[in-house]
Amino acid sequence: MKKYFIFLLLPLLAFIACDDDDDDRYISIATVENPDNSSKFILKLDNDRSLWVSETNYSGYKPKTGQRVLADYTLLNNRGEGNNYDYDVKLNDAYNILTKGIFYITPETQDSIGNDPIGLRDMWIGSDFLNIRFFYDGFNQTHFISLVKDDSKTYEDNKVHLELRHNNHDDSPVYRASGIVSFNLTSLLTVPLDTEPIGLVIHVKRYDGSDRTYDMTYDPKNRNEMSLDADAFNEGKGSTVE
Repeated sequence: MKKYFIFLLLPLLAFIACDDDDDDRYISIATVENPDNSSKFILKLDNDRSLWVSETNYSGYKPKTGQRVLADYTLLNNRGEGNNYDYDVKLNDAYNILTKGIFYITPETQDSIGNDPIGLRDMWIGSDFLNIRFFYDGFNQTHFISLVKDDSKTYEDNKVHLELRHNNHDDSPVYRASGIVSFNLTSLLTVPLDTEPIGLVIHVKRYDGSDRTYDMTYDPKNRNEMSLDADAFNEGKGSTVE
């Protein structure tokens, strides 16, 4: 089974513009398009705007296509109509976001995937990704997080039920760590160009001992971010917990 490392972040998500003295500098989550494995690549924002990294502070940074990143960038030029991207940007800094697909569980992988409690700070759909800010208590073990679809379970609501699963590998709860993960939802589409909205129910085992569900809609036609209502989130139906 492939291992995934959960990295630590992120006060950066609290900001849109980074500096009062630099109105053209931003921090955004984006998906990389980099077929040439180059230090110059496209950042596709969740509102469908495309940014071309024409300048960079890190010439050795060559993320793969499909990688989700938290990018700190400065707008340089508006490319206008007729180009395959909207702006030239300078990449000031970037952090790779844990990027995964949906894990289709089997009886043989049920134990290895884990089902330990996890804390949620925020959850939203942007582009084709379910994005989750989470926290967990740990010490010196690598924790794994997965979005699981268990086809052995049946539901009568005509929605797709997914489980957010956490494996703490018997770590000691010494300190609180936090991070962010993006799960690619496109495997849920009946066909690649399917545009019908899909109702989702996200199941989460929380630290307070409750098993909560959060209702969301994955709409391939709507490329903008879709956030959960904060009150609904706290009630367990669907943005800040604890």
